[in-house]
Amino acid sequence: MDLGEVNHQRIKTNGIWLHVVEKGSGPLVLLLHGFPEFWYSWRHQITFLANHGYHAVAPDLRGYGDSDSPLSPNSYSVLHLAGDLVGLLDYFGEQQAFVVGHDWGAVIGWHLSLFRPDRLKGLIAISVPYFPRDPVAKPIEFFRGNFGDEFYISQFQEPGRAERAFARYDYLTVMKKFLLINKNDPLIAPSGMEIIDYLQTPAVLPPWITEEELQVYADKFEESGFTGPLNYYRAMDLNWELSAPWQGAKVTVPTKHIAGDKDIGFDTYGTREYVQGDTFKGLVPDLEVVILEGHHFIHEERAHEVSQEILTFLQKLSVD
Repeated sequence: MDLGEVNHQRIKTNGIWLHVVEKGSGPLVLLLHGFPEFWYSWRHQITFLANHGYHAVAPDLRGYGDSDSPLSPNSYSVLHLAGDLVGLLDYFGEQQAFVVGHDWGAVIGWHLSLFRPDRLKGLIAISVPYFPRDPVAKPIEFFRGNFGDEFYISQFQEPGRAERAFARYDYLTVMKKFLLINKNDPLIAPSGMEIIDYLQTPAVLPPWITEEELQVYADKFEESGFTGPLNYYRAMDLNWELSAPWQGAKVTVPTKHIAGDKDIGFDTYGTREYVQGDTFKGLVPDLEVVILEGHHFIHEERAHEVSQEILTFLQKLSVD
């Protein structure tokens, strides 16, 4: 994948330094990666958007890549993460931006839309739909109750546990185990087994990613480690507490949700019925849903189709 010339810079926002990659000029489009990735996950979209008249900005989110990585899980709440992005908009002198988020990036996009709808022109949320806050059960209590202690999010809660398990493998193998997941049932390890041991390492790479691209991920995580990324999961109950004032709030920002039909849990969690049903539309009134053939990392697996879906949404909102 030839990115061409991109600009790297570190920006001070919300008390930390974020590394961002940018290309192009025009309306600002923030590209927010998920777990376990960094800005590079948007390598296909950055040049595409720049070539179509947009200012594409892909940060390493806090805890990832070349951005600062606070030690405490309490520094990874959705309020911190939304604050980081408001600071980026202010740095670039933009009152509003389009936001495209995948996985945790989508979670951040949903919450930024709740907290500061005045700063978003539109949201594209990939892989993770908006789930309303449960008024009673905290997330980890819900996950343990429904999926058990060996569910990947349950295992990620104990500081150091997943890091030690990951360290038994080289970084390239860890990347392959996560980025090439083709399971579509919940990520639950057998009793007594770590999730990283349960995930398979494919013998043959799919056509959408190369060994060299996977090595770019491996090299970056060897530098930055996994504690920052895992802290997002360790702050989930804190997010629940802090987001109580938005209980029952709707996402009013114009939104497109893109999902892969073979994503983890898309059928087994009931996600398909949810994103195509009235409940989701009731929570996100200005909503368009697109389901593509593919897995979790759909923006890489089906890069051209996802780029086109992003572009048509941006153009539609620019005309409205």
